[in-house]
Amino acid sequence: MTGLFQDIRYGLRTMRKAPGFSVAAIVTLALAIGVTTVAFSVLDAVLIRSLPYDHPERILALGPISPQGYGQPASYPEYLDWRRENQVFSALAGFSSYGSINFEGPAGPVALPSVSTTDNFFDVFGVRPVLGRTFAPGEDQPGKNDVAVLSHELWQQAFGARKTAIGETVKLDGRPYTVIGVMPAGFRYPVGNRSAIYTPLHISKEQAEARGSHWLQTLARLKPGVSRAQAQAGMERVLADLGRTYPENSKGRRMELREVAANIVGDTGQPIERLLFAALTLLAIGCVNVAGLLLARGVKREREVALRSALGAGRWRMARQMLTETFLLAIAGAAGGALLAYLLLDLVRNLLVSALARGAEAQVNGAALLVALLLAFVSSLAAGLAPALRLSSAEPNRALKTGGSAGASRGQHRLRGAFIATQVALALVLVVVSGLLLRSLARLRGTDLGFNPNGLLAVEIDLSKGSYEGRDAMAKFYQPLLDRVRAIPGVKEAGLIQMLPIQNCWTNADVHIAGHPPDPPNQERLAELRFSTPGYFPTLGISLVRGRMLDEKTDSLTSRPVAVVNEAFVRKFFSKDEDPVGKHIDNGWAATIVGVVRSVRQDINLPPMAEMDVSVSQIPAKYSPMVLSTMQLVVRTNGAPEALIPALRQAVHETDPGIPFRQPLTMRDVVADVLVFQRLLNWLFGTFAAFGVLLAIVGLYGLVSHEVELSRHDIGVRLALGASRRSVPAAIYRRVGLMLASGVTAGLVITWAARKLIASVIVIDAGKDAWAIAGLAAGLLVAGLLAVLGPARRAASVDPMEILRCE
Repeated sequence: MTGLFQDIRYGLRTMRKAPGFSVAAIVTLALAIGVTTVAFSVLDAVLIRSLPYDHPERILALGPISPQGYGQPASYPEYLDWRRENQVFSALAGFSSYGSINFEGPAGPVALPSVSTTDNFFDVFGVRPVLGRTFAPGEDQPGKNDVAVLSHELWQQAFGARKTAIGETVKLDGRPYTVIGVMPAGFRYPVGNRSAIYTPLHISKEQAEARGSHWLQTLARLKPGVSRAQAQAGMERVLADLGRTYPENSKGRRMELREVAANIVGDTGQPIERLLFAALTLLAIGCVNVAGLLLARGVKREREVALRSALGAGRWRMARQMLTETFLLAIAGAAGGALLAYLLLDLVRNLLVSALARGAEAQVNGAALLVALLLAFVSSLAAGLAPALRLSSAEPNRALKTGGSAGASRGQHRLRGAFIATQVALALVLVVVSGLLLRSLARLRGTDLGFNPNGLLAVEIDLSKGSYEGRDAMAKFYQPLLDRVRAIPGVKEAGLIQMLPIQNCWTNADVHIAGHPPDPPNQERLAELRFSTPGYFPTLGISLVRGRMLDEKTDSLTSRPVAVVNEAFVRKFFSKDEDPVGKHIDNGWAATIVGVVRSVRQDINLPPMAEMDVSVSQIPAKYSPMVLSTMQLVVRTNGAPEALIPALRQAVHETDPGIPFRQPLTMRDVVADVLVFQRLLNWLFGTFAAFGVLLAIVGLYGLVSHEVELSRHDIGVRLALGASRRSVPAAIYRRVGLMLASGVTAGLVITWAARKLIASVIVIDAGKDAWAIAGLAAGLLVAGLLAVLGPARRAASVDPMEILRCE
């Protein structure tokens, strides 16, 4: 211990005597450790940390697959069949988390995330409430379902964490509900629904009986002793039996079972895992950089170490001293890294919460700090071991004789050059991934949406169903609201649609055109179904191709049902020489086609899908509450859309003070929200790439500066013997160019070899991406060459007379 304390005191003195080196090494380690800690924090929150449920590995999400291969949730009758017929689950529950519910609190109406569930929903999770109870058997049946369970966040925010909240009556969607329970802190499902309220299912008689209406998500808990494979086989048998009983709706379907954790992560799992690889790549760059700094510093200490060796110091004693100094740097780097990780996570907090189901849980906690310390230990050992062993094994006699030429041997030049090439190669991998991600994101943001998003504002309107029960919501609320909005100065057009383009899709119906051959059995041909007002089309600027638009006066509940379809619909359901106008859709949502409009994208990642639009004025009374409960108000303005928000708030309040005003979004905001996960990846990988390039350039600058310092004598002699000053930087640039070219070549090889690993983040297409990759590689080369401009100029300015006078 005495020797260790001596090493620590000596190491601190050494760091104090070389502040430039110490700062460079600590900042390098802080960058590398900080970024890696961020990646681990995200990975821990999303993939590693256990869900707050009882044995979450036994909870499965049921994923029914249609005969055509796409996901198809359960209908309510199917759910009842699965629950009754299965022999493998102790609980099988259904839920719907689409939309929100209006909570009338002391501060006015607020829209809350709503989860409507079957009576056994909480049995699946095995989590008991901290207050009160959850739903009793049969409590999801009509007449018994006006009860609510609060999430812990909502209990704290809206009820002040009062125990007397149990038994209180609250108004939800205009109806009185009794609060019966409060769930423990941390319990949420779906995980992204913070401050949610849980209510039993409210469904209509039509929904309860419609076997072909697929909307209900399902979860189940395995019975003790039943494996996932056994559950899979058991559910396949249930589906096969139902397929024989109900061939029109259930034949040919299969079941995919996923652990609830994997279902929550979804498609984000692999890219987040690759994020850790990117962080480790940056850590490797940092380790190589620090190793290079230690080697360069070791050159100046060769005479000191040689003298100590000549006086009897053992090799292990000197290596331990140097490793202790490296560990001191690493501890300082770990502290800086933890601070950097905290700042980076804070900067990206909103993206994390929006993009990842458990993104809000990503934080620099005890586990992340432990990882930071472990990384500091490993990185310092990796960076310092080779330089320490090399320096401690230096031959004293040779080192004492070399004098000013210490460290200038060809072998040491090659070693330092290899370090730089390695840094450049690893940095290029990060630069390529980040650059292609940025290009992909820019391409998606610049996608032709089929309408002009500039000047468009969208507001979600959620009616309180209880307040409009038995009333004409269109006449009593939506039409007066549209009249008020159109009267606002600066408003050009306004309209309503129940599902906003880009934001949502996959609400569809079977389509068959009268007179066409019948579709093969179990071969559905679907089109997206939308309900809108006629004003929606001019508001978005969707142009008419043929026929006519929807009309408020002509298209009423008493007139024949009509629909406007898009060009993608025409291509899917009609031959080139057929005129769709006047044709009749005779199943699904039966209607006569009266017009064709230009296609808009429903999903930004996909080409426009077939779509049919129906006027809200022709919705039958039995479907009206379900369709009109949530609508999107779209407004086109002459100026900045945000300037209209106060006037829109006033219009909603004047029309119905009980309706909460949701935060409006511009269509640019909608696109940004849809691309939030891509933006998160781009931000993180871009940050990693920027730090990687910075470390590589700093390493290159330090190497060349160091070699110029070591070679001042040789340069002075060459200049005295007649060499031109231009030849000095030329020689430096030849060496630097060789290192950069070697690093770039190695980086391209690594990128190509790892393309399958990278594919979960961004797919590399050699044909399409070759020029982009070449441009990124060239940019890195140019940055490296510019980094050594200063040291090259200093080398060319060496005074030969000053060097010769020192001989």
